[in-house]
Amino acid sequence: MEQFKGTQVNFTPDIKKELMESSCSGTEPFALQVLDDSMEPEFKKGCIIIIDASATVKHECYVMASVENGYIFRQLLIEEDKYFIAPLNDAYMHEKREIEFEALEGVIVQQASPKGKRSERKRYE
Repeated sequence: MEQFKGTQVNFTPDIKKELMESSCSGTEPFALQVLDDSMEPEFKKGCIIIIDASATVKHECYVMASVENGYIFRQLLIEEDKYFIAPLNDAYMHEKREIEFEALEGVIVQQASPKGKRSERKRYE
């Protein structure tokens, strides 16, 4: 499982190629662990998130997006036909930025405790 480091996700350079060549479909949901507090209070440090590349993107959903040389997990804001990604934690609000729609890689559809308790799972639609 790849992990969030700081505010960006460190994947191998050709993650899309690797996913397409693996036994899993490129649109198969996958899991990552959050290692920072930039998305608190909704997503606690250490929680597991499930990302679905085929899920519908909408205002205020949580997304994984491609930026510069990596990936980032943020909330999507759609304002006046422009797309922005922003952290939830006020300490990181300086990181809000405009993004192209094509940079959106997937939507967070579920989070779970790293302990794996079903009662601590939360789904997003």
